[in-house]
Amino acid sequence: MSRNYKFSNPDGVYFVSFAVVYWLDVFTRNEYKNILLESLHYCQQEKGMEIFAWCIMPNHVHLIFRSSGSQKPELLLGDFKRFTSNAVVKAIKNNPQESRKELLLKQFQKAANESLNVKRYQFWRHDNKPIELWSNKVIDEKIEYVHQNPVEEGYVTRAEDYLYSSAADYAGEKGLLDAVIVVK
Repeated sequence: MSRNYKFSNPDGVYFVSFAVVYWLDVFTRNEYKNILLESLHYCQQEKGMEIFAWCIMPNHVHLIFRSSGSQKPELLLGDFKRFTSNAVVKAIKNNPQESRKELLLKQFQKAANESLNVKRYQFWRHDNKPIELWSNKVIDEKIEYVHQNPVEEGYVTRAEDYLYSSAADYAGEKGLLDAVIVVK
């Protein structure tokens, strides 16, 4: 796993983006996005993940976080991705309304076959590039980038109107995820 994650400072604040294999639009259904939300909440409560900003797009996730617990940030993120990968694939398999079930599972199998360390299904791409945010200015820039992603894609006109991000928290409203650390 370490070949994919380069976290040089275990106490640092990091910006990461990770995408579904082949940039497949999986997170078009709320039940799949909610799996990610529940897992982020669990990581906050049980694993010491401090979340500064987040956004779930149809085929990728942006996250600004720090590991305040004993677990290294690369292991914390790895656990999150491993759990959500298995949980979302299982949800797709068990969803009778999922019209793309066969297509998605075949693509996840194809990606696994192309990988040396994945057995059955590969859900997340392996090419993460964590960026340590070393100043308040850089943190602010990345938070703005995360929150403006749905606006740039035309999903909403105001960032705080996109339900599956922390933009509402930064607009003084209550977002879906508790305990987001709002940087002012």
